[in-house]
Amino acid sequence: MKLFDVYPLYNLKPVRGEGNYVYDEKGEAYLDLYGGHAVISIGHAHPHYIAKITKQLHALGFYSNSIVNDLQMELAQKLGALSGCDSYNLFLCNSGAEANENALKMASFHNGRTKVVAFKKSFHGRTSAAVNVTDSPYIQAPINKTFPVDFLPWNDLDAVAKSISKGDVAAVIIEGIQGVGGIYVPNPHFLQELQALCHKHDTVLILDEVQSGYGRSGRFFAFQHVPEIEPDLITMAKGMGNGFPVGGVLVHPKFKAKHGMLGTTFGGSHLACAASIAVLEVLYQEKLIQNAAEVGNYLLDELAKVELIKEIRGEGLMVGMEFDFNTAELRKNLLFDEKVFVGSSSNPNVIRLLPALCLGIKEVDLFTEKLDQALNKLELE
Repeated sequence: MKLFDVYPLYNLKPVRGEGNYVYDEKGEAYLDLYGGHAVISIGHAHPHYIAKITKQLHALGFYSNSIVNDLQMELAQKLGALSGCDSYNLFLCNSGAEANENALKMASFHNGRTKVVAFKKSFHGRTSAAVNVTDSPYIQAPINKTFPVDFLPWNDLDAVAKSISKGDVAAVIIEGIQGVGGIYVPNPHFLQELQALCHKHDTVLILDEVQSGYGRSGRFFAFQHVPEIEPDLITMAKGMGNGFPVGGVLVHPKFKAKHGMLGTTFGGSHLACAASIAVLEVLYQEKLIQNAAEVGNYLLDELAKVELIKEIRGEGLMVGMEFDFNTAELRKNLLFDEKVFVGSSSNPNVIRLLPALCLGIKEVDLFTEKLDQALNKLELE
């Protein structure tokens, strides 16, 4: 049997990781500024994380959601305390796409509607409903297009108001910081007025914090940079488990739960909870959210000195660098010549930086040095 060939692969095989580095089979070190799509939040092979999962695996790895799991309650309490969202309720699942599926379902349960407002360049997942609100027709099969979606321009309040005012919109789904689309931060006024419009028309506001959440922006959730934002539903995953598959939805208390309304086989397993609790404990004990803000500011300042960068966008350690050229060759130079992992974007001119939140000043300086070397090797017209 062969693998179904859907991933374009670099000829590189990491075999272990530690902190902000991964190592190939020859022992060569690579500075990781991508974290496997923003997944690595507390660094590779963190000892507390390993110990917590190992201990739980020796006790009980899995049982179904038909029994009491104290780890789920511990996770909810610690998540509420660290995020500041302790009034919300937690539904646990397995991925960001599944989190968004359940959020869209909750919205439709709430007001009985089916239409959704999303935004151009958005990415919310590859499963049925989530991919229908993702602005990428290439990855949407006909079976996915089962409800109407308005893809509107980023920060365009008039366009949103016009769509929502018709009274048929179940939900507006927006990323805390748009990730795959190229790292775009919503205008604070736009986000505030968007919330007001949703309240006015009984439309559910879903904040997709799958990539931008869990401290990456320098706040626990990116929307918390904007005063007085209280989403109806908050979705999360990626950094939540530091590599262990886990996702979740924070549900505003205005929504009432009913048995059987939502469900999952593997979501909230004992191992997933152990991994997620370990992440929260490390974030708190090592002040990694504060570190993301401080080192992120330093990174933005250092990148501003690089003349060939056209525009720099982002918050904390969620950064986009836009150039005047396709960055494919630059990314290859960084990976194979300079031994640095970075990320791409749906915009070929944008490189995404999504390192672990333990990134230090030393690693930023090393990266800017290597970026300069990689840029010097390009033959630009």
